[in-house]
Amino acid sequence: MQDAEREQQRRERAASRLFSGRVDFLLSAPQLKFLPEPTVPEIAFCGRSNVGKSSLLNALTGRKSIARASVTPGRTQELNFFEVGDPLQLRLVDMPGYGFAKAPVKVVDRWKKLVKSYLRGRQVLARNLVLIDSRHGLKEVDREMMKMLDEAAVGYRIVLTKTDKIKASELERVANQVAEESRKHPAAFPEMHLTSSEKGMGIEALRAAIIIDALGDNAL
Repeated sequence: MQDAEREQQRRERAASRLFSGRVDFLLSAPQLKFLPEPTVPEIAFCGRSNVGKSSLLNALTGRKSIARASVTPGRTQELNFFEVGDPLQLRLVDMPGYGFAKAPVKVVDRWKKLVKSYLRGRQVLARNLVLIDSRHGLKEVDREMMKMLDEAAVGYRIVLTKTDKIKASELERVANQVAEESRKHPAAFPEMHLTSSEKGMGIEALRAAIIIDALGDNAL
């Protein structure tokens, strides 16, 4: 085994230990004034509705329903915060799903205002994860989100979800297409993550990437 592989495995084990500790739902913020104090780095998750954000958050934290703790009527368009570590190390931010075709115009406008303001003004936001359903590839709403992140100068990682749901040849095609297009976006991180929350594929590597993004190389 090469040194690089050993180092990656060591980092993944260290990241898993952190996520296996305290992970708690903190609060939902419908407006910026409800955001928690910016005391630790934050990693935000965004993606189309039904892309698998809740499943990915549950898989990363090793919980069955941590991402559903805040899902009650009226909270679907809020920023949901989860705290990781004891003592507190970082927060995960579950952003409202986008691409809701039948949502009222006022709901969409409110979502855009909240998200744009958070992205542009949150100094502790270390990285954004843009989730893409591997069965569908990039949609126009994903491109709009990527453009928004580019304009906000917020670095982001592309995470393909549900990779166990399609054939390997199709996954390779979609991954290549997404990678090629993401290279045109200045804020997109060059490394793309292929994940399956159900099968656990890519979860350990993504945990390590999140910790490094939030806390730096020396954290693991």
